[in-house]
Amino acid sequence: MPPLISRSLLDRKPRAAFQRLTDLLRSEAISGVLLLVATSAAVIWANSPWSDSYHQFGDTTFGPANLHLDLSLAHWAADGLLAIFFFMIGLELKHEFLAGDLRNPRRAALPVAAALGGMVAPAAIYIILNAGNTDGALAGWAIPTATDIAFALPVLAAISTHLPHALRIFLLTLAVVDDLLAVTVIAVFYTDKLKLVALVAAVIPLILFAVAARRTTSIWILLPLAALVWYLVHESGVHATIAGVLLGLTLPVHNNTKAGQRASLQAKPLEHQLRPLSAGLAVPLFAFFTAGVTVGGSDGLADTVRDPVAIGIVTGLIFGKTLGITGAAALTAALTPAELDRSMKWVDVIGIGLLGGIGFTISLLIGEIAFADNPAREQHIKLAVLAGSLTAALFAGILLTMRNRAYRTKARIRSESVARCEDRPRLGMHKLSDQRRRGETDGERVR
Repeated sequence: MPPLISRSLLDRKPRAAFQRLTDLLRSEAISGVLLLVATSAAVIWANSPWSDSYHQFGDTTFGPANLHLDLSLAHWAADGLLAIFFFMIGLELKHEFLAGDLRNPRRAALPVAAALGGMVAPAAIYIILNAGNTDGALAGWAIPTATDIAFALPVLAAISTHLPHALRIFLLTLAVVDDLLAVTVIAVFYTDKLKLVALVAAVIPLILFAVAARRTTSIWILLPLAALVWYLVHESGVHATIAGVLLGLTLPVHNNTKAGQRASLQAKPLEHQLRPLSAGLAVPLFAFFTAGVTVGGSDGLADTVRDPVAIGIVTGLIFGKTLGITGAAALTAALTPAELDRSMKWVDVIGIGLLGGIGFTISLLIGEIAFADNPAREQHIKLAVLAGSLTAALFAGILLTMRNRAYRTKARIRSESVARCEDRPRLGMHKLSDQRRRGETDGERVR
């Protein structure tokens, strides 16, 4: 006798609930909320009477020591989980460069130039403000040059309902180029133990991954190759999240396989599948382990405010990033054939420049490396990075909210205009019908 209720019916509700959850996590606005919750929880815990337990929890280590992977939870979140997010970024950039808005070199040139300007200007401001110091302050020149894409994109998503899609692509390209440049700076100026053998060796599994991704979708083949690329990049001393970007850039955008051949791993569908994992787990956990900055008492704040290093960081993040990004983009547009997307305005670029001032993760990483022999300054750097990033995010939020309102008004006016245009032919037909009816009536009267 068959069961009264089929198993598929029992499984339907859990599957539907899981589908709704994954669809919800694909929204960048929701990921922004999760990021804000995780950041707030970390800051509250780090400044509570139980702050020691927060730091002890983040410092808990696990992993195989013989492979140099006995890392802390905070390290795993920053280098391991965040690589998933950067893998997604690589996928999206590959699609935009080959099949999206950035396939036009004139449009792609502006965010790349903006990324360069967004690094030069903050570094110059920091150097000017610390030029007279002889206590090693100049070692931190690169701290305000970084943009934290994991925080900047969700902030934009939480604001944007009517902002042009080109604005997000501009920020995405700028931030990824910025991160690549920041990692290069770390490797060249702040890495004493760069292992070139491991870095060169990472190219081999990367090539194998690229070839395999065009011939199979088997996770048992692709995942070990991806893990090996990540391990070798991590072992080389370069920030391991770069492995995620490189792996994402190797995947094909279009399926060029012919009939009878195996399907290839596609960038766009894979991005759709991995987005809930990235937005719901990787980025919030990374934020939780990174954002726990202990503010300290009034004496600590006063010392931070007086420290030229802290002043250089805050000024560089807020003003240097905005001036560098906007100025470099405007200069490139004026001197070259490069052009701004027609759906954007230059005031929008200023908003992106402010978003670029959210340094946070990479800035904290550079600060730890630059002043590893000066623990007294570590707290000042953390407070300065936090203050500069939050202030830049606040100013960007105000400006972009105003721009979003303007775009929403424009969209409403456009839709009303279209509706009126669609109604005019109908009104004309009604008038014509009335005239015909009147003509027929007059004719009957004549008869």
